[in-house]
Amino acid sequence: MREYLLTLCVTVAVTYLLTGPVRKFAIAVGAMPEIRARDVHREPTPRLGGIAMFGGLCAGLLVADHLQNLNGVFELSNEPRALLSGAALIWLVGVLDDKFEIDALIKLGAQMIAAGVMVIQGLTILWIPVPGIGTVALTQWQGNLLTVALVVITINAVNFVDGLDGLAAGTVCIAACAFFLYTYRIWFGYGIEAAAPATLFAAILMGMCLGFLPHNMHPARIFMGDSGSMLIGLVLAASAISITGQVDPDTMALFAGGERNATHAMLPVFIPLLLPLTIIAIPMADLILAIVRRTWNGQSPFAADRGHLHHRLLELGHSHSRAVLIMYFWSGLIAFGAVAYSVHSASMWIVLAIAGLSALGLVLLLLPRFTPRTPRWAERLVPPRYRHAERAAEAALLDATGAEPAPARPIAVGVSGVNGATAVGPRSRFPDRRKAESSR
Repeated sequence: MREYLLTLCVTVAVTYLLTGPVRKFAIAVGAMPEIRARDVHREPTPRLGGIAMFGGLCAGLLVADHLQNLNGVFELSNEPRALLSGAALIWLVGVLDDKFEIDALIKLGAQMIAAGVMVIQGLTILWIPVPGIGTVALTQWQGNLLTVALVVITINAVNFVDGLDGLAAGTVCIAACAFFLYTYRIWFGYGIEAAAPATLFAAILMGMCLGFLPHNMHPARIFMGDSGSMLIGLVLAASAISITGQVDPDTMALFAGGERNATHAMLPVFIPLLLPLTIIAIPMADLILAIVRRTWNGQSPFAADRGHLHHRLLELGHSHSRAVLIMYFWSGLIAFGAVAYSVHSASMWIVLAIAGLSALGLVLLLLPRFTPRTPRWAERLVPPRYRHAERAAEAALLDATGAEPAPARPIAVGVSGVNGATAVGPRSRFPDRRKAESSR
């Protein structure tokens, strides 16, 4: 675990430190597109954040290659090299798209080529476990086509959800965290070394997202762009393919009897193997709804619109930050719920907890303008709009003046105090003080 934590910390640090220079580079080269009709932000923001994320990916793989307990992943498997090759190709296409706006069909072809590069180097699905039937071996063409389809779908699902500040990076980070817990359990719990590459990929993906999030939270200083969204989508797909296609389910059979009985009895353990896309269920649902909506309206499936899930949350009245937190909540509930059920499927408490949290999520969706009250001891830890003192001061000013409180301007005035001291404060929020000063 220490090696994974070190790899995670190095990836976070490199991504975080590179994002600042990358932002200046994006501004210098003009990678700041104009505001479009479907955009939520109101000021041109630089892209190319994927450059820093790719640097974090390379740093994480380099550090892991020199660690004693992780270098075996590079010696016994070709999957890290396959991931780096596909990631470099899709990252380069994303950088060109962030600067020159490449056609959607060209990007789709590049995604297929990147998936094909990983397939050629051995990162492909070899078999799938089917409950009640057993392990079904796939032919070479079936495995290759299924791998390419999974990579393309995952990349576009992450790309579609990248519509609000911090949404894509946070959602993928939550999914990677849940996936890391599951793959780490398979490796050390069952002693299956074939799960080591997927565990490493999930740890590095967490670091890429965590290092970029401080720069991307609302209001974002830089966007990851397609160079970042397609990159993290490919890494997430590579983790799912590695754990699904390379781990033999027969080595996890804990029950006596035939293969069919063992597979049926191990259904909860096979859930993340059979449905790896459950960790990105929210982006997948958004992708499917977008394709159906655009096709139904006679538009191209690649045509951009404002009908995504995060756009609908804003239309309900949720703020930007709350819409992102709601998406985080549902992503975490589905991802960690699937992992928890695969570990303790016989526990009714897990099912009840998931049902209760789902009801809580529905209540939050129906209360878009609800402002929670923060305890006074925790007021310093939350934004000013959630503090009792700030709300009381604004309400008193509203009653006194009969107008909405004006925003504070960075203009300070000196007011003589009782002891001759000078107090400095915002001038625009105290109209009575201005009148008193002018009368002097």
